[in-house]
Amino acid sequence: MSQTAIWVFTFPVSPVCLSKGVAKGGMAQFQEMMRQQLESSMHTELEKLLDTTTGEAEREVSRKDFEGFKNLFHRFLQVKGPSVEWIKIQRPPEDSIQPFDKIAARGLPDNVADSLNKLVVVKLNGGLGTSMGCKGPKSLISVRNENTFLDLTVQQIEHLNKTYNTDVPLVLMNSFNTDEDTKKILQKYTHHRVKIHTFNQSRYPRINKESLLPVSTNLSMNGQNTEGWYPPGHGDIYASFYNSGLLDQLIVQGKEYIFVSNIDNLGATVDLHILHHLVSQPNGKRCEFIMEVTDKTRADVKGGTLIQYDGKLRLLEIAQVPKAHVDEFKSVSKFKIFNTNNLWISLAAIKRLQEQKAMDLEIIVNPKTLDGGQNVVQLETAVGAAIKCFDNALGINVPRSRFLPVKTTSDLLLVMSNLYSLEAGSLTMSPKREFPTTPHVKLGSSFTKVQEYVNRFESIPDMLELDHLTVSGDVTFGKNVSLKGTVIIIANHGDRIDIPAGSMLENKIVSGNLRIMDH
Repeated sequence: MSQTAIWVFTFPVSPVCLSKGVAKGGMAQFQEMMRQQLESSMHTELEKLLDTTTGEAEREVSRKDFEGFKNLFHRFLQVKGPSVEWIKIQRPPEDSIQPFDKIAARGLPDNVADSLNKLVVVKLNGGLGTSMGCKGPKSLISVRNENTFLDLTVQQIEHLNKTYNTDVPLVLMNSFNTDEDTKKILQKYTHHRVKIHTFNQSRYPRINKESLLPVSTNLSMNGQNTEGWYPPGHGDIYASFYNSGLLDQLIVQGKEYIFVSNIDNLGATVDLHILHHLVSQPNGKRCEFIMEVTDKTRADVKGGTLIQYDGKLRLLEIAQVPKAHVDEFKSVSKFKIFNTNNLWISLAAIKRLQEQKAMDLEIIVNPKTLDGGQNVVQLETAVGAAIKCFDNALGINVPRSRFLPVKTTSDLLLVMSNLYSLEAGSLTMSPKREFPTTPHVKLGSSFTKVQEYVNRFESIPDMLELDHLTVSGDVTFGKNVSLKGTVIIIANHGDRIDIPAGSMLENKIVSGNLRIMDH
């Protein structure tokens, strides 16, 4: 999710108009009048866009999307400053964030299958692989032994269903960017023991930063118009899941909870202890929302954290933090944990909050510049921000192993290496590694795209005893290379370094030019 801005906008008005408005009732009334005018103009433009639809079904989907967008836009216009007052932030009460060990110590019941049959696994599958130089959905990138993120997810759930003779379905929240390609690939899982459902995130119009009106002139996704639309962040899951009809369908089938996570987090597997904790609570104290958090390291200082605010557990993102307090927010000593975006949520509670229109998520204002140079704004929300809306919400401090995101090729190198073993779609740290922490890996810009990265390794190095790896410049690795301790390899501009096959580098700095020529 991109950085929020605390959004302040000025209205384009003439001094004469301004003086009249102020004279009639002060600046507040004038601003309210301008807000209403902007909202009215937006509604008019949205109606014009709806009139460009080619079919009734498309019109109905877009109409539902626009209802959500109107609500977000209305709230955006009402914002009058920071969404949190720093002085009101408190540490969460002791019992509101439980250690995972305490949850696991209660053991598992004999009827694990009963709990699993109440569960639905939801993966956030709206993102493209563009940041790693790939076309199409990110979930279709190969990450281990030719298995994609989606393959591993299906294998995990199929293993659960076979082991416990259960029916845990997989639900993918796609976006208009990923839906078509994902649906094509789903045919390959027809004979797997997993029912797979999909629904689409909403499609919202990007708005011109100056006029605050949509940049699109019609609903099509062709040509330049493609840039006029965006999926509004994973906080949209509540409305789009509800609107799709799938939420009601799953409730009728006896499902009670969803386990939601990013599809690129390879540590986000179904945990039976957390599930048992959810379903074993007495009815009056049923926990409606669990957020898995884990201890912050210096690499996670920007991650959202849990706070107590106005008597409720609440997610605080760096973008909501006033500039004067950013360093305090990043402090590992004051804010010790961060949100992994692994969430367990009650289906009945989502339905209730949607029907009561009580889902109140902070707005993330994401400024963008289109290819033609036009400045636009995207209004987004985050799924975890809803924690304050649910009853008896809880944080569980889980082991770091449940947070294994693959955002870059540096992450990809870790999960492809012998640091992890793969079984039934799940990656676990190799018992041969003496330290429970993962090495710090930083690959330079020559490795950014997956194809370039693949071409630079004849085979993935042995990294069992690695602590730190930095690689910069034109560097290639031969077969069966072993890396131990701290290894830094820097090829200066114009130079190239080939690490020979079978090399063992331990606590070494390699720089300059090293090229192995074939005879």
